[in-house]
This record gives sequence, C-alpha cells and structure tokens, in this order.
Amino acid sequence: MDARLQSRYWQLVREHMTSSPKVAAGPKAALGDCQSFASTQALWRFLSNDRVTLPQLVIPLRTSAVRDLQTSKSPYVLLVHDWSKLSYPKHSSKEDQTRISNEKDVGYEMYTALLVEADCGIALAPMELELRCKKGIHSTRRTTPKKAIGHLDQILPTMKAARKWGLSRQVVHVIDREADSQADFRSWIAAGELFLVRADFTRKVEWEGQFFKLPGLANEWAEKRRFKAAGKVEIRGKIGTRYVAEGKILLKTPARKRTPEGRIKIKGGPLSVRLVISRILDSDGTVLAEWYLLTNVPDDVSAETIADWYYWRWKIESYHKLLKAGGHQLESWQQETALGIAKRLLIAAMVCVCAWQIQRQTTPEAVECQKFLVRLSGRQVKRKKPITTPALIAGLNVLLPMLELLEKYTPEQLRSMATRAVPQLVKSG
Repeated sequence: MDARLQSRYWQLVREHMTSSPKVAAGPKAALGDCQSFASTQALWRFLSNDRVTLPQLVIPLRTSAVRDLQTSKSPYVLLVHDWSKLSYPKHSSKEDQTRISNEKDVGYEMYTALLVEADCGIALAPMELELRCKKGIHSTRRTTPKKAIGHLDQILPTMKAARKWGLSRQVVHVIDREADSQADFRSWIAAGELFLVRADFTRKVEWEGQFFKLPGLANEWAEKRRFKAAGKVEIRGKIGTRYVAEGKILLKTPARKRTPEGRIKIKGGPLSVRLVISRILDSDGTVLAEWYLLTNVPDDVSAETIADWYYWRWKIESYHKLLKAGGHQLESWQQETALGIAKRLLIAAMVCVCAWQIQRQTTPEAVECQKFLVRLSGRQVKRKKPITTPALIAGLNVLLPMLELLEKYTPEQLRSMATRAVPQLVKSG
C-alpha cells in the first residue's frame, strides 16, 4: 500500500481500539476536526478500495508476530487452527452469505490460524484468515476468492504457507477434535509437519498388541499407575489437578477421506504416533476434563508440555470471543460483503495484537501501565485475573483520546468546559 493508505490503515486501527456496544454501526471516530459520519465513510472507502487486499492487510500482523517471537525460549511455536461461524440473520443486504449446515443456517464461516508462544502460551497474532461465502473463500493468500473446500483441506495449504513466514521456530499445528483424521495425519507427516490433535473418544487404537477405545485405554493406564501429577490448572472456572500419561500407539483402522463424492478409503500401513492423555481431577477425584491427544512431536518434548500446548488452544476461542460479543461486536458489522468483513477483521486483529503486546510484558513499568489502563477502562475484573485483554483495549480507548485532547486544549480549557457541563461534579471533585 502507498503511504496514504498505510496512514489510513493505522488511523482505522486506532478507531477500532475500543470495546464496541452491540448497536455500534462502525468504529469509534477519533477526536479531530472531522465528524463521526466522515470517519464511517473513510472506513467504507478503505474497505472498498481494490488496492487494499487481504494479503497486504495480513503483513503487519505477521511482521509483529515474527518480531515478538524472537524473545521466545522454546525451539517450537504453536499455530492453532479453528473455525467459527459468523451469523447475520437480520442482515438481508449481505447477499453473499452461504449455507453452513442446512438451508436455514446461513452466514459466513471464518477460519483462523493463530500463532501462540510455546513456552508460555501467549497469543502473538492471527497469521492466516479465510472467510467462506457464496462466492467461495476469501483468503489472506490470494487477491481473488478460491473454490470452497472442506475444513481439513484448508489445513495443509496453511501448513505449507507457514514455512515462508520466517518464524525461525519449528511449527506445531494444534487442532481440535474435528481434525482427528488418519488420512490427513498421513498427508501431514509426508509433508514433514508436526501436529497435535485432540482425538475423538470413539477412536480405537492398538497398544502393546491389544485394541482399546481411548476411554478404556485411559482406565488401563490408570490401573497401571502410568499417570503422573502435572500441576494445577483452571478449567470452566474450577481449579483441578492435572495428571498426564503417554505411550506409543498404532492406528490400524482403515483411513478414510471425505470427498464431494463421499468417503473413500486411503491405502497405507499402520501409523505410529504418540498418545498423551491429560486428565484433570477436582479435590474429590471427580474428572473435570479428559483429553486424548495424538501427536508426532519428538519424544524429547515431555507429555506435560504436550498437555500444556493443547490447554493453550483455548486462546483462539478467547480471540474469537474478543472479535464477537466480548469486544468488537463482529456479528453486528454493517459491511455488505464477505470481503469487506474480512478486511475489517484484519484491522480489528491488529488491535488485539497491540493489547497482547502490552499484556505479555513483565517489567515493573509494564505492569504499572497494565494496571493504569485497567483503571482507565472502568471494567470490573476478577481478583485472580486483574489484567484482561478487553480491559486493556477499553483503557487504550480512554488514554489515546485523552492525549489528543491535551494536544488540542490546555488543562484550564478542559476544566472550564467541564465546569460548564457538570458544575456540581467538578466542584465536588
């Protein structure tokens, strides 16, 4: 982009630095000489500009992530893949919405690949965005839509693209239970990729010459005392003790691949992978959660670390929440096309990245800044979690206009206007 469009991009990032109410039709206009409607028009022109493309808008996100990754102590980095439906049931102007699951279930489908540090689980940046609509899939790898494909078919191209991002770390692709596909495991291994996938509890595996369903194998390992305590974790608002066990297992059931013509068998011999079982118990011994994790990550990475990596997958759920009801009110945006929404998503994503950069710092000055922004936000936060991403964004939305005010008005002028507006509050304050 030319210098003018780059300047407009950062201005739009600034205007998106807010937790919007649901009724907001656009970003919050920055202080200045222009009116709010002019700011809305500027956003519309930017998103409608053919010279502003998804591959260009993702560059600042990737550049930021590559820079921040340099401080990571781990030789690995996590790329978390996930899908999320965007629903606009009352937006009849969005004519390119597509069928999601049935004729009445329409909207857009967002695919995100989020980069997460492997040593502490801090989110860095979304590195890839794809948005499926009636015209196909808008992608940060293309300037034109591509043909719509299945979820799992989107993963390998992203894996290959990640090799060109200059990450200087071995990428481990973390995916939820939907990716428990033996056929895809073969493709990923053949491509030299590392993966960590939550297995479906119905899957059958072979261990030491016997076949087990995964819950049965977990009980077998418990009887053989293979589980080891791996610290305290929080899940669904409760604190539990995590226990992990691992072993080499074989996948021998026929591999099948879903195609437009139906499911087909994929030829191949037994597949050997690591199975890590993470079991979280409360103080009474009740199982709060149990995850069966399949991975080809080398054995020098401990089972506890593997369990941590999957536990940090929830960061992408938090990111989606921040885009939706928890912050930017994505499902209330008024853009009329999937391409316009995708472009705006990449602008809003940079706001999240800026907040994450503040949140990840641990120096005394940074901690003081975090506390200051939370106070400015006016948000109620939990005592055990005093710093949250939405609160930081809301605090920045107070701090930045405050700086603009101080550049335009003196403190005496501001006090005079406040006295005229609310004399009782100013006098008592």
